Amino acid sequence: MSQTNRRSFLRATGLVGASAAVLGMSGNATASADPASNGRAGWCPDPNSPQFTIAVMPDTQFLYFDDSLYPDVQRASFEYVVNESGQHDHNIVFLAHLGDLTEDGLAAEFASVSTAFDYLDQRGVAYSVLAGNHDINSSTTDQRGDSPYLDVMGPQRFRQSPTLRGATPDGYNTYHVFHAAGRDWLVLALDWRPSPGGFAWANNVIKQHPNLPVILTTHETGAPTYDSMFDPPDYGDPNNNAVLSDFGQQLWDQLVKDNDQIFISFSGHNWPPGRTVLRNAKGNDVHVHVADYQNRYFGGAAMIRLYHFDLTRNVIDVETLAPWVLAQSPEQRNVLAQQVAELTSPVDYFSLPFDFAQRFAGFDPVPAPTSRPAKQMLVPGTLAYWRFDAGQANGTPYASGTTIKDESGHGNDLTTLVTVPGSASTALTWSNDHHPGQPGFGSLYFQGGQNPLHGAYLTTAANAPLNTATFTSGYTFEAFFKIPADFNQDNNSWAAIVSRWGESGQAGKSGGSTDPQEPIVTLSVSNGRATQWCVYPINTGDSATNWSHELPANKWWHVAVVNDGRLTRMYIDGCLVVDNPLSPAIGLTQLNLPWVLGGYEYGGSINQIFYGWIGDVRIVNRALPVTAFMINR
Repeated sequence: MSQTNRRSFLRATGLVGASAAVLGMSGNATASADPASNGRAGWCPDPNSPQFTIAVMPDTQFLYFDDSLYPDVQRASFEYVVNESGQHDHNIVFLAHLGDLTEDGLAAEFASVSTAFDYLDQRGVAYSVLAGNHDINSSTTDQRGDSPYLDVMGPQRFRQSPTLRGATPDGYNTYHVFHAAGRDWLVLALDWRPSPGGFAWANNVIKQHPNLPVILTTHETGAPTYDSMFDPPDYGDPNNNAVLSDFGQQLWDQLVKDNDQIFISFSGHNWPPGRTVLRNAKGNDVHVHVADYQNRYFGGAAMIRLYHFDLTRNVIDVETLAPWVLAQSPEQRNVLAQQVAELTSPVDYFSLPFDFAQRFAGFDPVPAPTSRPAKQMLVPGTLAYWRFDAGQANGTPYASGTTIKDESGHGNDLTTLVTVPGSASTALTWSNDHHPGQPGFGSLYFQGGQNPLHGAYLTTAANAPLNTATFTSGYTFEAFFKIPADFNQDNNSWAAIVSRWGESGQAGKSGGSTDPQEPIVTLSVSNGRATQWCVYPINTGDSATNWSHELPANKWWHVAVVNDGRLTRMYIDGCLVVDNPLSPAIGLTQLNLPWVLGGYEYGGSINQIFYGWIGDVRIVNRALPVTAFMINR
């Protein structure tokens, strides 16, 4: 908290020393990065995963209070950050300290702070720091001159930083660029009170990086609107229980409001935690978060907030924990430590829906996806590849005599249209609808059903080479599909996306789970809107079945079934599903009969026709890794 004018010992002279020499007086120099930093002792974040985490550490001042020094507590949090940097569920890519590293800004306090931060430096960790009001003379701006803070935590400390890109000439404001989710992100770490020159520098940094989303870190931006002393606290609306402080309003007016790239702000200084959402000059949301735990047990125990960014789910999940406490065995934790181990209140543990592409569209629009050439999809072993972007107008009926070319060149064309008598002329139509990750920008819309049987489907020619393929060395079947919102389990269940004509009984299958009238291969949609791969392998008389979970309707999905020559695995949108049997399933039984798109045979005749959209379909005679699936651009 603010203690204005309490440190008369801090000098107000001009900045002299190493910080200006390190980055130059322009503030635009680039720090030398250590190219091997990600290889150091545990610091190994994945820069391309769409899920990553930023760790935020507010006021740790009570760990460094005169000669009451506890660097090991902060070190525990730093070790946690390093250890979790490469973990799939966390993937911590950056740590931001929000200031008030010390209580009195003393050189001895900062010497102890330095020992804790040495751990991060030795491992090449990407992090930022900034001065809080307890770290410097709080009555001054960034033009205050030298200080113990600057001596220890100034830009010279970041000579080997993988992310520092520049600082103000005074050394009190820095900016960092880290790489996560396949793109660059910019962090502004601003002083307790930037001068007019500091604000100008910050605006210029953003201007020089016009396409980067910006995370603003300061010591003070706002304050909560509720009182933590209530027992239990009355949080009010946990999504809107903070307001800008006077300085926060200055930040808003001079920096945030007109810079659309700033989408979130982290600050400490005031407690209890709070947050709000403000609208900038472009009408876009800016999330303002305040968190300070120094009033908790052991000065907050170097508690950290983990902001889990998930660009796949379009959400930021937030959790708050104390690694120093979590490292203790539960039976050794005292009752107060247990209370800060993990915080679960709505102001400490929550999720923010966040459409990243939409929010960043104003300064870094996502290019409209384009279709990929068919030849680009022809990985080694491709036996058939069908796509439906032939340029037919949306809603045009599929005409008899039309051929869907097998883009692999193996002659496995879809040549035959079969329409159930009495079906509408629109039973099968061309569509522009498609999965966003699909190579071909088109699909076929099947309007089939069972009660009564109606619709249309396609088959390969009687002499297609695919008809005799046995896949004894493995296979990968992929398809894009979408189930309509009015899917009815009584009328539309068990329709096949892809199936192989021929009954299991005809193939001589007689195992305990055999239905002699069902097809020997089918990838179908069940009555529970799950995909089912039910096949009769060569090595057994029984069927082998893989299942997905229930799939929401009116959404495009990608399904892949992969067999490595022994075991079969199903994936939905590149994610492994749970129901994959461990029994060996080698090859696929064949009766030299056609393959069917959109139709399901039972007892020697068509029994069900697909209802929904089918996009690109690819069949490969080997197991493909997830990275080679068609869904990956």
